[in-house]
This record gives sequence, structure tokens and C-alpha cells, in this order.
Amino acid sequence: MTYDSITEDGRLWAVKYDDCLDNALYMLFEQWNDVAWLYQFFKENMADLMSYFKITDVNEAIYDTIEDSERLQCLIMDISPEADLDKLFRPLENSRFADMLLGKEKARLKDVSKHASWLRIYAIKLEPGIYVITGGAIKLTRTMQEREHTLRELAKMEKVRSHLLTNNIVDKDSFDDYMSELI
Repeated sequence: MTYDSITEDGRLWAVKYDDCLDNALYMLFEQWNDVAWLYQFFKENMADLMSYFKITDVNEAIYDTIEDSERLQCLIMDISPEADLDKLFRPLENSRFADMLLGKEKARLKDVSKHASWLRIYAIKLEPGIYVITGGAIKLTRTMQEREHTLRELAKMEKVRSHLLTNNIVDKDSFDDYMSELI
């Protein structure tokens, strides 16, 4: 696994897994804008879409996903140097209020007019304002443990967290040292 810089100032990174052609963030946005992939996903997860979001039209779900993806992509890709990433990313566990070493975090859109956004971007927080994106998902259930695709995202977060700890990466300085050794 390697890490791609998303912002020039080194505040946001994305994992590039060994078996992937691109980093996790770019792959997410590509997937969330792929109509054929979204159609298949929503057909397979129609029961969750109907029970949690009360949406019965796959086309509506596809449209909402692409629209939310574009808004989320603008938020992530247009991060200004003065932007506070800690306002975008929140603890993965809603009950966690204190920072933890290499905490698992999530980002999602707020202020969505039609229904809560089901798009999630997952990351590991190196320190305040510094994040490594591990992946993301369309979350249609209350908890991530309820579905295989969100369980895979939990596993990826843990894999990246373990990789960081194994390489003695616990903050931005140790991450920068690790990255400079790779050059």
C-alpha cells in the first residue's frame, strides 16, 4: 500500500492499495458516478433503500448519488489552505467525543435538501487537520456491521491503521518521515 497526496499542503492523503490502479478517493468518485454500477448496487440493496430512506425508484437513487457525489467531490477537492478538515471529518463512532491515536473518521454531506446523504468517505486521522482516506461507501443501514460492503470498509480502515502503527506512524511528522524514506 502507498499513499497519494490529495492536497498540496499535505493535509489530505488517500491510500492506494496494492491491487488497485488508483487511490481510494479517486476510485470512490469514479464508482459513485458510474450509472451502471449504481444501478446494480441499488437493485441489490433495494430493501435497505426502501426501509431506511423510503425510496422505491432506482433512478431517483442514482440521480441523488451522482448529485451528492459531485457536491462531496467539490468539498474534498477544493479544500483551501484555511479550510478546517476537522469540520468535514467526524469520529466514525457517533458516541466518541475525544480524539484517539489514529482515530477512524467519516465525512459526509450535511444540509442535503431531500434526505440524509448515504455517501461516506472513511479516513484515519493522523492528527488534527491531517487525514488519510481509506475508502468509502454508500451506507443505507443504521450501522456498518449490517452489510458486507460496509464491513469491508471497516476492515480496510483497520488494515490501514495497522499498517501505520506497524511502521511507527502516529502523527504527521512520522508520516512525513515515512514518505520521505520512500523517495
